[in-house]
Amino acid sequence: MDRLDALRTFIAVAERQSFAEAARQLRISPSAASRAVSALEQALGVLLLRRSTRAVALTPEGTTYLQRCAHALAELDDAARDLRGEESEPQGELIVTAPVVFGRMHVLPVALALMRRHPRLTIRLTLQDRLVRLVEEGVDVALRIAELPDSALHAVRVAEVRRVLVASPAYLAAHGTPADPAALQAHTQLVFDNFAAQGEWRFGPEGRPAIRLTPRLLTNDVESVVAAALDGMGIARALSYQVAGHVAAGRLAYVLPEFEPPPVPVQLVFQASRARAPKLRVFVAALRAHAQAAGID
Repeated sequence: MDRLDALRTFIAVAERQSFAEAARQLRISPSAASRAVSALEQALGVLLLRRSTRAVALTPEGTTYLQRCAHALAELDDAARDLRGEESEPQGELIVTAPVVFGRMHVLPVALALMRRHPRLTIRLTLQDRLVRLVEEGVDVALRIAELPDSALHAVRVAEVRRVLVASPAYLAAHGTPADPAALQAHTQLVFDNFAAQGEWRFGPEGRPAIRLTPRLLTNDVESVVAAALDGMGIARALSYQVAGHVAAGRLAYVLPEFEPPPVPVQLVFQASRARAPKLRVFVAALRAHAQAAGID
């Protein structure tokens, strides 16, 4: 196996965190993949991957090398396409996943605009509120609203959103507006379980104070929590984009905005080796532009 093939093998193993999965993609044996990476490490004189019986993980040196390799190979692939006279027009299928509400509000309009602009581009958009494993599920790019752990995946921040408390004006008129987080314990709490780590709502930069919850409604569906708040049933926590329209229309009001925790980043995540693919590049650029124009927060 030559050096370029060894580099492609290393990238595949790093992105999939598995020699077996990488070998399946490259149509070689797992032992051949292992030998290729070992030979590359021997030639470089550094350990790129830590192996165990259960997992494969990048070393710090491997993380740095992966980023540069992926960029270099993408440049070589672009050069080869140019020599062959292939068009850089986005084409083929782009598989995208995003959370349901954000995807419906912001990703779908971007997808439709790109499809109008690029007739040879098709988009498969899956909206679901769960963590998707890109490689295993064959996804090109995932939108995630969270701080992300270090990984072999590449992440591009496109916006940030706030975690806000809201209630209907009717509820606040009937029950009063809490003056501080501690006062929330005397109010009816409508809780989306993804925003209630360890059964608490946390506030401020350091996550303090933390209010222990005794929810009247607990659900795994954020739209149900928002609907209950609109119905005047209590105080709910949501992400700012999920309730911004209701607040602007006066159907909901922010509660304790001065105690909000730090904003949460909105990020696009994809394999580093695919960063220069035309269909992915135009999608990332379009969503960033949309987020900026829409003032998502």
